[in-house]
Amino acid sequence: MSRVAYVNGVYRPHREATVHVEDRGFQFADGVYEVWSVFDGRMADFDGHMTRLHRSLNELRIDIPMTRDALTRVLKETIRRNRVRNGIVYLQVTRGTARRDHPFPAPGTPPSVVVTSKSIPFSRSQAQAAKGVAVVTYPDIRWGRCDIKTVGLLPNVLAKQAARDKGAYEAWMVDEMGLITEGSSTNAWIVDQDGKLRTRDTQANILRGITRAAIMDLVKAEGIELDERPFSVDEAKQAKEAFFTAAGAFVMPAISIDGVRIGDGKPGPITTKLRERYLEAARRDAV
Repeated sequence: MSRVAYVNGVYRPHREATVHVEDRGFQFADGVYEVWSVFDGRMADFDGHMTRLHRSLNELRIDIPMTRDALTRVLKETIRRNRVRNGIVYLQVTRGTARRDHPFPAPGTPPSVVVTSKSIPFSRSQAQAAKGVAVVTYPDIRWGRCDIKTVGLLPNVLAKQAARDKGAYEAWMVDEMGLITEGSSTNAWIVDQDGKLRTRDTQANILRGITRAAIMDLVKAEGIELDERPFSVDEAKQAKEAFFTAAGAFVMPAISIDGVRIGDGKPGPITTKLRERYLEAARRDAV
């Protein structure tokens, strides 16, 4: 079956779905996006992603394109038309189409809305998590508002490709002080030598990950000690466990960083427990 995309009010065959050449998302990366994991045809962490979407739009002064209920119907219909049981649904909202000029277009210019959905075998993620994956480090060269989930992802693309070039799954970005900020498309975590779970706080220039927030709720429920504090590359390499979180990766164990083995080179007990608990909760609460 061919895929289907929603573009500005119309469902189209994926291969025919287009936006205008002067869409500001295309010409200026002037837009935002969200990605929901789909379990059994339902979206995980729905409210968190929707809340962050509205925050990102407000921060960039892009008009909210439709009501929450209407957008929810579009997301669900796109999932249904693509017959996705397990996978993702992707939403992108840009400032719209207007003659190319840096300032905002005239008030009332309608935002552009694109929604796509695709199946991803859950077994693939499970197999990767069972073995763990490799991470490399990369300089963080992003702009100063990484808390907004914009489509301006060129530094992330370069970091992700650097990881691929070295046979790794993910790149953890490092600031000018030698501290890890986050992954190219994930939030970074370690269990340090003292046994404390650590991840960078959201007052820093990092994305407020929705999966990250869900994990923090689970950490509290499990009684695991958490320290929201930056860690250096050396601390990460000396950690007992390391992992990263994201809508597509869930909780993914990192068993090496820059070729240095983490712990015993296998997914650790805290990482494994949090992945299991997260998947249980995500499936249970999906909408």
